[in-house]
Amino acid sequence: MAQILDTALAQCTPEEQEAFRFRLAAQRGEPVSAQGIELAQPAPCTVVSYKFLPVYLGERLSSLYAAGAARPSGPGGLEQRVLPGEHRTAHTSTVHVFACGIALALLEEHHRVNSLTELALWRYRSYLMNRAWAGQRITRLLEQHSPVGKAVDPSPDPEYVLSVYELRDHSWTKTGLDPALHLLTTPSVLVNRQDPHNIRPLGAGVEDAKFREGWAHPEAVAFDGGASKGVAGWSGVSYHPQPDERALTTSQIVALELDVQALWALSSHILRMIEEGQDPVMPPAYGWRFLRGAYVRLTTARPTETAQHRVMREAILATSELPDRLRAAQEALRDSNP
Repeated sequence: MAQILDTALAQCTPEEQEAFRFRLAAQRGEPVSAQGIELAQPAPCTVVSYKFLPVYLGERLSSLYAAGAARPSGPGGLEQRVLPGEHRTAHTSTVHVFACGIALALLEEHHRVNSLTELALWRYRSYLMNRAWAGQRITRLLEQHSPVGKAVDPSPDPEYVLSVYELRDHSWTKTGLDPALHLLTTPSVLVNRQDPHNIRPLGAGVEDAKFREGWAHPEAVAFDGGASKGVAGWSGVSYHPQPDERALTTSQIVALELDVQALWALSSHILRMIEEGQDPVMPPAYGWRFLRGAYVRLTTARPTETAQHRVMREAILATSELPDRLRAAQEALRDSNP
């Protein structure tokens, strides 16, 4: 009977569905406005968090690449292999090793929270520990797979963490879903991050106000997967897939971000050398022509690419500013390595 009713509701128009939810909210005593429109407010939800932690290792990475399990290339066409992460508490953890010199730790964690402020506190409080863990894990892998007797320099901790959130169970309708996705993408507006070792909430009323005003980050870019919704920002991506939809999946977002963050870390290494007054030098296989090829593969639509995948890719590339960084790094390498 429940399946029959769910099917009948799914076949209703958006206006009919909204009217149904209003009547249901009224029966449950949940807040609605005088005009009969549900008031958006903080609520519990379940999210799956994916954290990307890249670090540049250069030629030191060759032993890890040789030891890794083969993995198909992603949208950027980067050759990569994978090693176990062995994180104690994460749902899954892996270390992706890119032939161009990048090691990237990926953590998948599942959380049920009572508010997005609670999630923001966990997110930023865990970043320092996650970066330290990633550096230690990559160092341990280097020690395991280096020739016997060879000294191994410790791997530096990743400089940053990028998060992708898949929003699963929640009670928001469209009125609350849009601000929820924006807050998932840019939760920094809910907490005080001046002291990284003492992240504090800004106050219970801040999240309430964001929901009431239908807050949207001015620099975030919304995209959709048909009926599904997503938001891409500078520090993260949020996505709410519909269970009966296959046009765009979270796994496709993760696959794209693996290549995007690997190239972001690689271009950052090149541009940092320029800032320090050095001429950037890369192995011939990963010089400016390699960056040019990656740029074209990421920014060019494919004949079999769905419209939903295209708008997702464009939103992530635009908010990450990766295309500009790739062009700058490409020109720098062209000057130093003609």
